[in-house]
Amino acid sequence: MELSYQEKLTLIKLNELKRANFEELVERTGLEQVAVMRAVLGLQSKGLAKLHERSEKVVKITETGKKYAEISLPEWRALRLLRERKKVTLDDLKEVLSEDELKPIVGLLRKEGWASVRKEDGKLVLEITERGLKAGERPIDRALKLLTERETVPVKEVETLVPVKELKRRKIGEEDTVTERTVEITPAGEELVPKVELKREVSILTPELIKSGKWKEVEFRKFDIRAPVRRVYPGKKQPYRAFLDKIRRRLIEMGFIEMTVESLIETQFWNFDALFQPQNHPAREWTDTYQLKYPKSGSLPEKELVGRVKTAHEKGLAGSRGWGYVWSPERAMLLMPRAHGTALDARQLAKGVEIPGKYFTIQRVFRPDVLDRTHLIEFNQIDGFVVGENLNFRHLLGILKRFAVEIAGAKKVKFLPDYYPFTEPSVQMSAYHPELGWVEFGGAGIFREEMTKALGVDVPVIAWGIGIDRLAMFKLGIDDIRYLFSYDLRWLREAKLVW
Repeated sequence: MELSYQEKLTLIKLNELKRANFEELVERTGLEQVAVMRAVLGLQSKGLAKLHERSEKVVKITETGKKYAEISLPEWRALRLLRERKKVTLDDLKEVLSEDELKPIVGLLRKEGWASVRKEDGKLVLEITERGLKAGERPIDRALKLLTERETVPVKEVETLVPVKELKRRKIGEEDTVTERTVEITPAGEELVPKVELKREVSILTPELIKSGKWKEVEFRKFDIRAPVRRVYPGKKQPYRAFLDKIRRRLIEMGFIEMTVESLIETQFWNFDALFQPQNHPAREWTDTYQLKYPKSGSLPEKELVGRVKTAHEKGLAGSRGWGYVWSPERAMLLMPRAHGTALDARQLAKGVEIPGKYFTIQRVFRPDVLDRTHLIEFNQIDGFVVGENLNFRHLLGILKRFAVEIAGAKKVKFLPDYYPFTEPSVQMSAYHPELGWVEFGGAGIFREEMTKALGVDVPVIAWGIGIDRLAMFKLGIDDIRYLFSYDLRWLREAKLVW
């Protein structure tokens, strides 16, 4: 029978005692408690020892209880002052009681019958009673004395004096469970002891052991590589955060320039007007977008740019007739949480771009919606555009398909005609999810000339806005978008790594 060094040592010491308290066995072996427990359980599994456990509910004295044992319970301190002065106010009691003790003391003295309570000149006055003068030791006092002497007392013994819940309520004692362990050697263990040879056990064959020849005098620890071990979860990024970072890195590697902005709040000018979206469009109402109550309005950019946008809306640009209404700068100045990342496209185009050039942004956006498996009211969106001389609609479809297949891992992709106020032609992209079926996760198109010319760009611009949260569902293999922001530790630990 193979035994480890700890098992051999524990068996030898146990044989000397035959039956021992676990703490005594730890002391005799000189090993850590954990090592002795592991050895005892190993010996028990081999039929060489038996472990007996007995659990008992006990009451332990608290720090508050120890303090009361020294200075006495609040009611006794209050009673001593009453016996001395016969009549006291609450302010007088502050001399012997803390603020926390003062609150319940009136009711407690009245309950014990030690004082009568009345109001005099608007103040609460306590006067000692006959019962207060004769008061002596009570069950709770004896319970406190018992806990002070022994610190840990069985619940059954305490309950003969006072209910445990009363000690807990007054923070004098707390319940606990104490387990007593004893170990005894079996006949098989006694029979094996004479055959046990105790040698130092090592787990690593070091150069020193080889050079000195001491490797002959030691035993090498055996490891069961099939034994179950506790699973280790190494530190890692939150799965969705890691997905976003890898998307960002992939796009930068493809030559895209990232557009950044510090604020989540946008004016309607950049969120709608600069995108050639009319001010009477239903998407600008409270049912489809959030609006700020305070501050309500921001500021507009330079007058020349605002003038071109105003002209595009009222009269049209590049051969367009516009929307044919009176454009309101006050409406354009209203503040709102950004509803889509396309607002940053407009900002970048107005600021100036390289031609040809590729740009992207990953932004948190906000829209009123009904929370379900595929919808959030606060989510991330990846927006981007490519600007160049000879770009066309086929270039756009090619980019979108590459996104869906290579980045999202979608197996099937389809495109459907769609409408957006700022693109023409426009397209919707859907991908097939094994659990949810066809899921829409992107809209795209070629920016209208009324928009790009107002922003100072005279070449084609193909653009897209994709719900990256839905892309992440494909890549991370989940069927509920809310899980991306889950606190579920099991999922956070076991979610598969992307790429």
